[in-house]
Order: sequence, then C-alpha cells, then structure tokens
Amino acid sequence: MTLTHARLWDAVDALARREGLTPSGLARRTGLDATSFNPSKRFGAGDPPRPRWPSTEILMQVLATTDLSLGEFADLAGDASDAPVSIPLLGLARAGQDGFFDNAGLPTGDGWEQTELPKAKDSLFSLQISGDSMAPLYREGDRVIVDRDAAQVRRGDRVVARLASGEVLAKEISSLTARAVTLSSINPDYPPRIVARGDIEWMARILWVSQ
Repeated sequence: MTLTHARLWDAVDALARREGLTPSGLARRTGLDATSFNPSKRFGAGDPPRPRWPSTEILMQVLATTDLSLGEFADLAGDASDAPVSIPLLGLARAGQDGFFDNAGLPTGDGWEQTELPKAKDSLFSLQISGDSMAPLYREGDRVIVDRDAAQVRRGDRVVARLASGEVLAKEISSLTARAVTLSSINPDYPPRIVARGDIEWMARILWVSQ
C-alpha cells in the first residue's frame, strides 16, 4: 500500500478516533499546538494547494504518545481508506461562540461531538438545529451536514451562514447580489433577513439532514 497524503491524514484521524479524541485533542496530547492536525493545516498556499505532510519527528511523537508501532500505523492507514469516518458535530447555537472555527471556517478546538458517515471529506462537519425557523423542513435537534469546500453557493441553496456578530443561521438563499444576501426561512412566521456581504464570515451549503 502506498502511503499517500490522503491515507496518512486518514490514519491520523482514525488514530484520534481510536483514542476517543478529536484531531485537536490528539495534537494536544502529543504536545503540539491544538491546530496542528486541523484540516486547514493539511494544505499550503498555491494553485492547486500544496499538500502538507507531518514531519517524521511529529509522527514519531504521535506513535509514542499512543503506544503504536509504525507498522500498526501503516495498517491503520490502509483500514482508514474504506472505514466510516466521524465528522465534527456542534449545536447550532454553540456554533456562534468563538473557538470552534479557524479563520477558514473549518472546525477546530474542543467541544465537538461526532457524527458517523461513510468516507467523507475533511471539509464536512455537522451542526444540530435549534429553533423552528426552518420547520417543517428542519426540526429542533435535526443534524445537518454542511460542506465548507462546496462550490460557490447559489440562489435557492439551503445553507448555514455565520455572521460577523457570531450568530449562526440555517436558512435558504432567496436572493444573492454582490452587496447583500437575502436569507429566508421555511417557517412563514420568520421574515427574510437581508445581510450585507461584509457581515457574513462564511456560508456552507447543507448537503444532508438526519431526522
């Protein structure tokens, strides 16, 4: 088996799950900065983005911390390529708090639970719906899977948007211009909200919901 960039990081993620940790938790246990294993740190600048590999020293630190041999890690990399993955899960209200997303809008830090999915991309994470503004489509407690690496959002897409104020909304895009986005609710009791583009930190398209 060739230990590709994707397989190596899959193995790191699988090892974190085996230890009952997030990648951030595994990094901290190893004595590294909590963001060292974040998905946003796995590629550098460039077009296309340049893959970043953990150094041999860091890899040996991880193996020593988890009492794993290099051969066992390689086996884990092979198993991880076809295994289900856990993606981060956070309540929608908590998503508005600081410390859960990095500057690219990808999940970081502690406090995330896990949602099991078949093999998935690093840019996926899950949020738990609160409130009834999107009822009956999304109900209180439903889990939505969103993709921060999705193609540019369009009119009609259902999205999760994080505002500069820290508020996080699950809405449908009813209008999209260079200056503003109109975010509408399914529930008619909630009027549309027109939000200036500069007040939106990021928008992620909703791919799937677990009800």
